[in-house]
Amino acid sequence: MAHRNRPLSPFMLGTLYRLQITSVMSLMHRVTGIVASIGAFGLAWWLLAVAQGGEAYASAAACLASPLGMLALAAVSFALVYHLLNGIRHLMWDAGWGFELPEVYRSGYTVIVLAVVLTAAIWFIALRGGA
Repeated sequence: MAHRNRPLSPFMLGTLYRLQITSVMSLMHRVTGIVASIGAFGLAWWLLAVAQGGEAYASAAACLASPLGMLALAAVSFALVYHLLNGIRHLMWDAGWGFELPEVYRSGYTVIVLAVVLTAAIWFIALRGGA
């Protein structure tokens, strides 16, 4: 087959493609889904430690209270909040709402801001000792 001079599809990231909020939101939705799934394994590990009691629970609690454990918990909580809010956004799209370009951008920025604010509120309440 002879080589044809035809344009190639540009690579998604790089100098030829400018990131848009829709592509960033899609990528973040996938990443937060993976982080939330990993967090489910962490929850199962913690529940097993609770069931074993004593030393196993103390070890799990110490691990989660460490700076790295707190960072992991913060990442999982943000992932859950973002994934939920963006899922609601997609449900609105399924119902036929919000397809105009300004609405797509507005709902995208709203999801990001609300995810940060709600995650911060959750951690503010949690670090104060609960509700």
